[in-house]
Amino acid sequence: MPLARPTDAPPIAQATASSAVVTGESAARQDVLAAEMPPSEPSPREVPQHVAIIMDGNRRWARERGLSEIEGHAAGVEAIRGLLRHAVRRGVRVLTLYAFSRENWARSDDEVEGLFVLLEGAIRNETEELRHSGVRIRLLGRMDELPAGTRASIDEALAETSSGDRLLLNIAFNYAGRTELVDAFRQLAASGIPADAIDEAAISGALYTTGLPDPDLVVRTGGEQRLSNFLIWQSAYAELYTCDLLWPDFGPQAFDAALAEFARRTRRFGR
Repeated sequence: MPLARPTDAPPIAQATASSAVVTGESAARQDVLAAEMPPSEPSPREVPQHVAIIMDGNRRWARERGLSEIEGHAAGVEAIRGLLRHAVRRGVRVLTLYAFSRENWARSDDEVEGLFVLLEGAIRNETEELRHSGVRIRLLGRMDELPAGTRASIDEALAETSSGDRLLLNIAFNYAGRTELVDAFRQLAASGIPADAIDEAAISGALYTTGLPDPDLVVRTGGEQRLSNFLIWQSAYAELYTCDLLWPDFGPQAFDAALAEFARRTRRFGR
């Protein structure tokens, strides 16, 4: 007689990795990429669909060079540009970057305002290239708490890149994992859903990342080994990879090292 299983058992423990993100033409493109890649690099079928990155080390990088903190953050923004191109080449479908946590409000006014300026400028200056490269932008976090000018730049970029179909770039800005859960629970409560109807699927559907696959791989630079309130619900089964490189020094070669480590691991999801 088959074992009776809980009706709300996590779907991830009963299914193989989701194929919802890469189908049809995208899958065919992956076969082409597999033939083009040198044997030393992970094949497209070993590449995680969703990579999330905690970009740590901008300020330390700046201090080591006698630069200001904002110059360190600017170098970090420059590192994103090269990494995006490389992620597209490798066939990653979703890339989520932890750019500004709600805890970062505790930093100095100059640094916080500088981060807003960098975000606004980067989005404005890169929107055309992102659109041309097939990258779609999505913001995760409490956008209503950001300055009006920053929100306007974000809204414009969201509209101009909405047709991107090669990579979805999530920028977690003014984001915190616990705040995301609070917002999700408030949304469910406001919807009037009965308590016994709230399950994992309902909560996932109320998160900022609704409709997206959970991250397969979470990368953290800068030598620390913690999630720091980043995608704490979604990362339950993610593979974790940390490295000592400070974020501005994390380039394509370092990204490939993370992908290669991911390809070597066996994911069982509780099986």
